[in-house]
Amino acid sequence: MPVLHSPRRPGGLLLATVAAAAAAVLPCAVAAPAAAAGPGWTAEPVAGSTPAAAKAGARPYVARPFFYLAGPSGTVLEDRLVLANTSDQEHTITLRGADVYNTADGAFAVRPAGPAAGGGSEGHAGGAGPWISFGAGTTVKVPAHTRAVVPFTVTVPPGSPPGDHPAAVVATESGREVGVRVHLRVGGPALAALTVEDVSVRGKGATARVAYTLVNRGNVALAPELAISAGGTLGKVAGRSVRTLPVEVLPGQRVELTEPWPGAPVFDRVALTLTVTAPGGARATGSTSAWFVPWGIAGTTGLGLLGLGAVAAGALLLVRKRRIRSGDGPGPAPHGSAVPEESPAPEHELTGAPR
Repeated sequence: MPVLHSPRRPGGLLLATVAAAAAAVLPCAVAAPAAAAGPGWTAEPVAGSTPAAAKAGARPYVARPFFYLAGPSGTVLEDRLVLANTSDQEHTITLRGADVYNTADGAFAVRPAGPAAGGGSEGHAGGAGPWISFGAGTTVKVPAHTRAVVPFTVTVPPGSPPGDHPAAVVATESGREVGVRVHLRVGGPALAALTVEDVSVRGKGATARVAYTLVNRGNVALAPELAISAGGTLGKVAGRSVRTLPVEVLPGQRVELTEPWPGAPVFDRVALTLTVTAPGGARATGSTSAWFVPWGIAGTTGLGLLGLGAVAAGALLLVRKRRIRSGDGPGPAPHGSAVPEESPAPEHELTGAPR
């Protein structure tokens, strides 16, 4: 049975507004580092009161942005969720566990309720959503201005692969859903690995962007950093220094990202290299090449050269025709015309006598 308390009022309405805006974007929003909120109520982990929180260095009763649980396969882990009713009427809230995955642009989303929800995270078998159970507390009635503390368990099946198994606790009322993320790590070797794929350049000049795909090939979630280096045929080209990307790539997931590249040249052929690193020794590179040509100038120049070539060819043709008509230069005599023969030189007898 849930334990009821009076709610903590400070900040409740603001958190509700933030989560409601997130829920309008995704079918079920996963909570950011704040309490997830529905209309008139919030959901969040019990503040810093579990052994896992203490192990992570959290002080007692410090608010936790998410659940963090860790243990070997075959174990049962426990934690507690707080539902706080900040309104003047009773709310009936339904709770469930769900798998978490990355959307194409790297945001978080959770699987909808239904038979397919237990099939594992997209691109990563072994989603932990079905491992979460609220027992008899699946549906909770929370009176006005009251808090309900709801315990739940995470049963890790024997033989579960090591690494991160992302999940969420989802609270639903009247078709509206909000989620609190669950970081679950199963004991064993951790592998941080990724690849960079499908690198391309879009746009030109100051609006140029580098598009690429990151794929998490390991078994732990990755917070990657990106650096861009570039070399042009005509000289050095500015890239981008190392920066942390605003995404977390879950195991087995792929995300499609773009990066501004204000240093793109106006005219050059550029070889571009992306280097991505992440904690745990993950490192990968991807490359591409691109032409940057100011087509307006190139088109005008090309037409000018074409016109100049036509004028030069016409002039040469005219000169040749004039030379043929004037008969300049040696050439064969016309057919049938007589050619005068030269008179032979007189012969003189050399006798030594005067003539």
